[in-house]
Amino acid sequence: MSVSISTHVLDTATGKPTAGVHVELFQGAGPVASGQTNADGRIANLADGLEPGKYSLIFHPPSPFFTRVEFEVDLVDGHHHIPLLVSPYGCASYRGS
Repeated sequence: MSVSISTHVLDTATGKPTAGVHVELFQGAGPVASGQTNADGRIANLADGLEPGKYSLIFHPPSPFFTRVEFEVDLVDGHHHIPLLVSPYGCASYRGS
């Protein structure tokens, strides 16, 4: 069994991708991976070859309100795309494909 993770960040106020967002992945208290979104707002391969389990995905968006957005996810075998949609005063995510 193996888990892989990709992500992207979209500014829904402007409708444009957000470059340079620092993203961290933790399992328990230990860091597993980190990266920064590219010019298209994406990290194509944040982590690969992980064991299934519970992880924390932490985004540090350039928002006047949200300085840290954390999702706790329980990942099963396979690829997981976990995006962040952010605007100045709101954020959301979904299970992407």
